[in-house]
Amino acid sequence: MNEEHEIFRASARRFVADKLAPHVDRWEQNKSFPRDVYRQTADAGLLGIGFPEEFGGMGGDIFHQLIMCEELTRSGSPGLAASLGSLAIAIPPIVNAGTDEQKARWLPRVLSGEWIAALGVTEPGAGSDVANIRTTARRDADEWVISGQKTFITSGTRADLVTVLARTGGDGAGGVSLFVVETDRPGFSSSEPMRKMGWHASDTAELFFDNVRLPADAMIGYENAGFLVLMQNFAGERIWLSASALAIAEMAFEASLAYVHERTAFGRPLAGFQVTRHKLAEMKTRVTAARAHIYTVAETLAAGNAVIAEVAMAKNHATDVCSWVCDQAVQIHGGAGFMEGTLVERLYRDARLYPIGGGTREIMNEIIIKQGLGL
Repeated sequence: MNEEHEIFRASARRFVADKLAPHVDRWEQNKSFPRDVYRQTADAGLLGIGFPEEFGGMGGDIFHQLIMCEELTRSGSPGLAASLGSLAIAIPPIVNAGTDEQKARWLPRVLSGEWIAALGVTEPGAGSDVANIRTTARRDADEWVISGQKTFITSGTRADLVTVLARTGGDGAGGVSLFVVETDRPGFSSSEPMRKMGWHASDTAELFFDNVRLPADAMIGYENAGFLVLMQNFAGERIWLSASALAIAEMAFEASLAYVHERTAFGRPLAGFQVTRHKLAEMKTRVTAARAHIYTVAETLAAGNAVIAEVAMAKNHATDVCSWVCDQAVQIHGGAGFMEGTLVERLYRDARLYPIGGGTREIMNEIIIKQGLGL
C-alpha cells in the first residue's frame, strides 16, 4: 500500500458512507437495490478499478481492487457489494482472452454501469466441480446454440450479459468453452430471485438456456479452452472474497468494541470484564493476521508469481477468521446480537457464504494439497 492507495480508500469510503450505507437497511429489507446504483458506483470510479482505461476502466492494481472490495463490503451489506462487484468475475475472461472487437463491444457498457454482468458457471449438478458441467453449446453453421441451466448466479435476475461456461467437447475440463450471452436473446430466461439465508440485497437466480443462438464471435478465446481461461479468474475471485470476508470481520470487531463501552452488566461496562477484553484481543489478533496474509499473497500475485495454493490458503484463513469473529461478536452482543436489524446479526448470516462461494473450503484444501504440497 502506498499513498495513492490510501487516497483511493478515503475516496471510496466517503462514497460508501454518503451514497450506500444510509440506504442499506431498506435495501436489505426489500431484498433489492435500485439499478441506478451501478451507474453511481461507476461514476465514483469504483466499478472500473483494475480494468483497462482504453475500454472505460480506471486502471489500478490488485490493491486498488482489494480496497474496492473492502470498502463496498463496509457499506454494511456484503450482498450489495457482491452484486455491484459481479462484473469483477464476469468480464476478466473478456479482458484476458477476448479480441479487441469483443472488448470494445462489451466492456465500456459494463464498466460505465449501463449494463450488469454476471458469471454463469455453477449448475444444479456441478458446483465446485466445474469440469462436470452439463450445459452444452453445439455448432450450427456459423452459430452456437446453448442449452442448459445455471444456478446460484449473482446478479442473475437483471444481468444484461452473462459469461457462460458450456460444454463444446468431450468430458472433463478439456471440453468446455466460454461464451458471452446477451440476455435479450430468444431462449434465455431467469428465475425470480432465490431466497437466501443472507446476502439479502443481492439478487441470485437460476438461468435457463433453451436453444439460445449466438453468433460465432460470442466465444471467448479458443474452443475447448474455456477452463484454462476460467482458471485465471479463480485467483482473483478468491482473493477478492478473502478481502470481503476480512472487511466483515473488521466490522464485527468494531461493532463489538463500541458495544462493550455502551452496555453495562453488574454495574460496570462490559469492557471492564476480563473475559470480554480477552475476546476482543483475540478478535483483533486474528483480523490483523488475516489482513497480513491476504496482502502478502496479493503482493506475490501482483508480481506475476503462481499462487494457486497460497490464494486457497488465504481464502480459508480469511473465511475462518470471519466466521469466528462474527460468532464472537454475536456472543458479546448477547440477545441484541440475535435480533434482526442489528449489524452483527446480518454479518453473522452473511459470513456463512464465504466458506462455500468461489470454491468450497474442502476444494481449497484439495488445491493446497495438490498444488502446494504435491500430494
